[in-house]
Amino acid sequence: MKQKIQRFGAAMFVPVLLFAFAGITVGLTILFKNQDIMGPIAHPDGMWYKFWFVVEEGGWTVFRQLPLLFVVGLPIALAKKAQARACLESLVIYLTFNYFISALLQLWGPTFNVDYSLEVGGVSGLALIAGIKTLDTGMIGAIFIAAIAVYLHNKFFDTKLPDFLGIFQGSSFVVIIGFFLMIPTALLISFVWPQIQAGIASMQGFLTSTGVFGVWLYTFLERILIPTGLHHFVYGPFLFGPAVVESGIYAEWTQNLSSFATSAMSLKEMFPEGGFALHGLSKVFGCTGIALAIYSTAKPEKKKIVAGLLIPATLTAVLAGITEPLEFTFLFIAPALFALHSVLAATLAAVSYTFGVVGNFGGGLIEWLAQNWMPLFNYHSSTYIIQIIIGLIFTVIYFFSFRFAILKFDLATPGREKDTDETKLYSKADYKAKKSSSGAANSKPSQAQAFLEALGGAENIVDVTNCATRLRVSVNDGSKLLSDNYFKEAGAHGVVRNGNAIQVIVGLSVPQVRDDFESLISDRNANGLV
Repeated sequence: MKQKIQRFGAAMFVPVLLFAFAGITVGLTILFKNQDIMGPIAHPDGMWYKFWFVVEEGGWTVFRQLPLLFVVGLPIALAKKAQARACLESLVIYLTFNYFISALLQLWGPTFNVDYSLEVGGVSGLALIAGIKTLDTGMIGAIFIAAIAVYLHNKFFDTKLPDFLGIFQGSSFVVIIGFFLMIPTALLISFVWPQIQAGIASMQGFLTSTGVFGVWLYTFLERILIPTGLHHFVYGPFLFGPAVVESGIYAEWTQNLSSFATSAMSLKEMFPEGGFALHGLSKVFGCTGIALAIYSTAKPEKKKIVAGLLIPATLTAVLAGITEPLEFTFLFIAPALFALHSVLAATLAAVSYTFGVVGNFGGGLIEWLAQNWMPLFNYHSSTYIIQIIIGLIFTVIYFFSFRFAILKFDLATPGREKDTDETKLYSKADYKAKKSSSGAANSKPSQAQAFLEALGGAENIVDVTNCATRLRVSVNDGSKLLSDNYFKEAGAHGVVRNGNAIQVIVGLSVPQVRDDFESLISDRNANGLV
């Protein structure tokens, strides 16, 4: 079971690795479009603004299509064979699922407590996925359906049908089974998911009436519900709807910036509702502490690899307020850390609100500068100085809290994969394997080829997948593996041996190594070399 959980967590990295570049792109385009920072050149009617608008729209691709990315990405890591076909099957089954939900809601929306006539987004509970107006089940729905699709693929892809039904074998057979399975699945989700959404929405009144505790609970829910996609139901009514002000915090704050900028009255007195827009504080101060803690607890020989993961992810969070690249780095490996993060984020917001900090702080530094600090610093510098002091204190709290939890519970955050560093002489088997893999021309074998030989050859491999830095392999017989020194000679940073579950620490090039590894296995099987 532990191995299956680890395998599933590793699969999450397939789409997550796309986040860093997309986040940095969005952050930079927001900066370049901001007139307060760039001056008249960034006027919306000018070519400068229009160019960066086009670039920004491309940058949003990953974040606007997260469900589709997870639906296609998970089978790459979880399917035991024919991963490309599994991706296609998963996508078709997921789209079928959403078409069924769309049809159910069109016909019987009130039965499911859904008003299908509403526009997508906001508090409607609806989303537009690949052009389908359906329930907003977020990443949870995508992961759930992808898991079903992978199970069907692994179980039925190789099913042999009678010759006259041969056209329905393989991917067609998997999709056919998925088609009929999605009917009851869509019906179940149509009943259950709106109830969950309604429960979240009903908390608005309670949150707005409980002061500092309301700010704490609001921020906690906004963070902890991110993996489910239900966080939209927390912040949507506050930022863009009438939960605390008629037009929403975002619009109300922007419309009143000029009056706030010329008044010495405290911001909390003028706009107390701004306490419900402090969830971005953890994106800047908290994420910095998290990244430092993960880096500091990584093993010395792996710090360079970990830095390669953390630097772009942290910049994306701090500058653009897009935290998925960093949060997903540890969310599926150590979910307890995400709970800790949610508690600390809520506490940071509540403490800041207690000391008078309010405003539009839902994003990253770029938004902070444009919407808060630059226009209001002249009259409210003391508030922002207090904000920075509290934030830096919480960066330290985040760092030590995460560091303590990682070390105390020996959590396998990036850079803490267990491996041995044994030093011993090569055995005769090591020598023969190394010699045979060198080829007739004594050419250096590829890294994947060397790993395959060290793992006992293609006949010893049960399945293979990867996470951000590790090649994860299940073998038939762990005793057939060569020494760790041989793996390291081939370029591995280490090896984790847990019975027949093996992890080869490769580095950020692991996706390419895995592709070569699987190609070698396929070629050898096809040529009858196993």
